[in-house]
Amino acid sequence: MRKFVEIEDLSELIRDALGPGCRVVAVDRLRGGSRKGVYRVRVDGAPAASAIVYSWAEEENFWPGRNGTDAGGPFAPVSGLAPFLAARRKLDGLGARVPRVLLADDSRRRHPADVAVVEDVPGGTLEALLESDPARAAAVLDDLAATVDVLHGHLAPRYGRPDLPEQGGTAGEVPCERLVLDRALRDLEEASGRERRVAAARGRLRDRLHGLAARVSPRAAHGLVHGELGPDHVLVDADGRAVLIDIEGLMHFDVEWEHVFLRLRFGPHYPALSRPGLDPRRLDLYALAMHLSLVTGPLRLLDGDHPDRVALRGIAEHNLREALALLP
Repeated sequence: MRKFVEIEDLSELIRDALGPGCRVVAVDRLRGGSRKGVYRVRVDGAPAASAIVYSWAEEENFWPGRNGTDAGGPFAPVSGLAPFLAARRKLDGLGARVPRVLLADDSRRRHPADVAVVEDVPGGTLEALLESDPARAAAVLDDLAATVDVLHGHLAPRYGRPDLPEQGGTAGEVPCERLVLDRALRDLEEASGRERRVAAARGRLRDRLHGLAARVSPRAAHGLVHGELGPDHVLVDADGRAVLIDIEGLMHFDVEWEHVFLRLRFGPHYPALSRPGLDPRRLDLYALAMHLSLVTGPLRLLDGDHPDRVALRGIAEHNLREALALLP
């Protein structure tokens, strides 16, 4: 049985972050995370009524088994305070709105895991705002689009995460499209062992991946991408600005990888984020690879005890249908 944090686990941490007169009155674990715990902590005796705590405790990681990717590669599992802070520094330096960090601690003295206390952005998610107030959401989408333009325009000659140079590591030399192909082939093999419909189409899907990859030409520069930029990973602050969260996967990579995810997650709202000049051949390869990833990942999570099992099955089923629909 997993043990999540309670009031007494966070009292010292919150006092150090918000002031000695602060008292924790409630702790709510927010849904959605699979590698870290996210908690809203309500307090008395502080200027703010609440704060958010990120905990990278092992109990918060629902991913079973190994991922099978290079630990320094762009698709390796990313979790922890160091990549979070590196991503935040990078985004803040480019003018992107991210939650303010009130305290970051990897000493394990206040809490038995890496932990950060950040501001509780008051306006909820862009996903909720798109449903409740489309007119206001349109302005936030425009702000998000401007932020994405800045990130995607921040080019680097090599792909990789911003924390790798700080750790003495470097990105590999394999082209992005080859990395995507290799990952998609691994996802295809894994999904074939879990889902009979994937197994039945395995040969056709494999041939399609190879055929799409063969059409992609080399590229010499890569933009900065969030990695999982859906409307649920965008908060709205009091000024109506888009605030990026779940930023640990930030990396330089092909911007088409991001646009495939944006198109998938924003659906009818994607035109506000779409841009001319994207490589259609990369988009085709990355779309099929993304759908296969979003079949395999949820199915792997279902091997463990992740609580949102219905949602995971729904994600896997939807993306399986989409992947099969891309076959000629």
